[in-house]
Amino acid sequence: MTTTDTLLPEAAGVTTVPGSLSSRPSLRETASQTVALAWRATKKMRRNPEQFFDVTLQPLLFTAMFTYIFGGAISGSVADYMPIIIPGILAQTAITTCMAMGTQLREDMDKGVFDRFKSLPIARIAPLAGPALADVIRYVIAATLTILVGIAMGYRPGGGVGGTLAAWALTIFAAWSLAWIFTWLGTVMRTAQAVQGTAMLIMFPLTFLSNAFVPEDTLPGWLQAFVKINPVSHVVTAVRDLMNDGAFTAEVGWALLGCAAVVVIFAPLAVRSYSRKM
Repeated sequence: MTTTDTLLPEAAGVTTVPGSLSSRPSLRETASQTVALAWRATKKMRRNPEQFFDVTLQPLLFTAMFTYIFGGAISGSVADYMPIIIPGILAQTAITTCMAMGTQLREDMDKGVFDRFKSLPIARIAPLAGPALADVIRYVIAATLTILVGIAMGYRPGGGVGGTLAAWALTIFAAWSLAWIFTWLGTVMRTAQAVQGTAMLIMFPLTFLSNAFVPEDTLPGWLQAFVKINPVSHVVTAVRDLMNDGAFTAEVGWALLGCAAVVVIFAPLAVRSYSRKM
């Protein structure tokens, strides 16, 4: 039996049952099927531990590198720069981690794994929502390591434990929400390489042309205009408000609203594109 065979839905708890494939699964069945396919995705992760390299090494490298390189130049000292950069790196690291979602989905589709799902009486969203749910593990690792590295370097969140946990949860939710954009890309692009290239063209400008690394008022006026409407900037500002002040400001509300809007728009698009191809 091959590795792929062991990862088919039957092995993950999704069984084929007689009946019409056109019947619509109930909400409870959809949730059960999503969890089963999320379990399948975690089995893939355990058998391919290299999937965790980016979420373990990137927080360590980015947090230390950006803090020590830019701290003195931007804020005068590393200690003064930490309240700016640590929340920024927290949001940036977890959000860029979600780009892998589309690439992995496209690879699965290219290998024919999703062809097997066509014969199963499962909700069309389950093969997409399952891996998206499992990928939360990667976001949790990235966000947790970033916070721990910042604390090890001397950062002390002014928002205390409550504010830090709220910022941690918001970052993970933002990463999961934005992953639906790349899930949709995975269903419309023809190759995994195309998905990866397009994802980088989208996310790197959004993350680096934001307020994650420098205060917004230090930027040229034309760039400030872009930063103010950049959704990543709203997430970063919300994370800073929570971690540094423990304050649930309007930016937190805007960040949550923006993340919810992304899911509402791109989750149906991904399901529709997936259904057409399958």
